[in-house]
Amino acid sequence: MTATLDLFDQPRSYPDTAAQRRYASLVGLDEMKETAAREALALLAPHRVAEWSNKHHGKLLKAAELLSDRTPLLVFAGDVGNGKTALAETFGDEVARRAGIDVMLFPLSLSARGSGAVGEMTKLLAAAFAYVADNIPKTKNGKSTLAGILLVDEADALAQSRELSQMHHEDRAGVNALIRGIDHLAADERPVVVVMCTNRVGALDPAIRRRAASILTFARPTDDLRERVLSEAFADLGISATQLRELVTLTGPRAGRSYGYTFSDLTARLIPGAVLASFPDRPLTFETIRDEAERPPTPPFEEQPA
Repeated sequence: MTATLDLFDQPRSYPDTAAQRRYASLVGLDEMKETAAREALALLAPHRVAEWSNKHHGKLLKAAELLSDRTPLLVFAGDVGNGKTALAETFGDEVARRAGIDVMLFPLSLSARGSGAVGEMTKLLAAAFAYVADNIPKTKNGKSTLAGILLVDEADALAQSRELSQMHHEDRAGVNALIRGIDHLAADERPVVVVMCTNRVGALDPAIRRRAASILTFARPTDDLRERVLSEAFADLGISATQLRELVTLTGPRAGRSYGYTFSDLTARLIPGAVLASFPDRPLTFETIRDEAERPPTPPFEEQPA
């Protein structure tokens, strides 16, 4: 049997300066960053919601109670390459700083699926949730000094809809175990929020979607956001406004395709690609950047080859 700690990919502790820098570098995701941080803060530190209600209304509003009583589950959904995992791995640092507490990130490994043996996935998932619970103390009067984030990346691999007729019994049992784990964390008043990332939110089991306190949808960057990313990256290169607009056009939807660049197409492919195409023998020029921008973007998940 896999050791419990082996079910996680490098647990991390926040606040952490490296995570803070990475979080700050997620250009164009300001709304998602703020929403995720507020949602997690309300779920992990419910006393902050109560304090806000008493300060502004002189009592604990029923609406405020309902906000804090939601299932501690966030779903980050949307097309590949638009920052879901990067945000999920780093926003805990922002939550830790805002709440003034330590936050542990537990990234669930796909090894939690096991080898397919009967009952194995259920036991592995139960062990993973138990490990998190053992390491995150219960809240006292809604307060805690340590909170946790259990990250389930590629969540559709573990939480596929049980309504699929071809679904294997072991996979169905695994979804049940996942739901039980989430419900137990909530009932046990552990300050832990589960974050699921998926490219196919519709593939998640309906019971998972119903439980989610919030489903955040990550889209490809608009013209304005692509312009912001590119202008910040090449601000010291002397690129003109006309040239910048050309790059924005090249990286957007064009004839023959209905989609533009993802955030990672910009930050992990185009920008580094232009630098590497110039390094080490010649200066970086607009022409080199434009050539890189002619490369096709990552196709939407549903259009990618199997």
